[in-house]
Amino acid sequence: QVQLVESGGGSVQAGGSLRLSCASSGSTYSSGCMGWFRQAPGKERERVATIFRDGSTSYADYVKGRFTLSRDNAKNTLYLQMNSLEPEDTAMYYCAAVDNRNLCWTRAYRYWGQGTQVTVSS
Repeated sequence: QVQLVESGGGSVQAGGSLRLSCASSGSTYSSGCMGWFRQAPGKERERVATIFRDGSTSYADYVKGRFTLSRDNAKNTLYLQMNSLEPEDTAMYYCAAVDNRNLCWTRAYRYWGQGTQVTVSS
């Protein structure tokens, strides 16, 4: 069973930075992909970024140039470096994984962490 645990959230002022971490256990890199999602109150859950087996990444348009997704395979840890944060980035951020790469471009990931809160003040 795959387990994902997020950390690194917190409160920052606009323009600040945070780095989120997702520690994983189980097989999360044999196939498929991992990613970060976020959900703000009253809004739908949205995909922030996805990283594939070969290390390639895909980002939502609204975070391109500000967020960077990376992975340390030896530590089984996924990172999301968040720079130039804006109040609109305030949300609960979730780490997720799926072993079917056909689902990587959707929100139907199989495994989910409990989330870590990010709050950005203006």
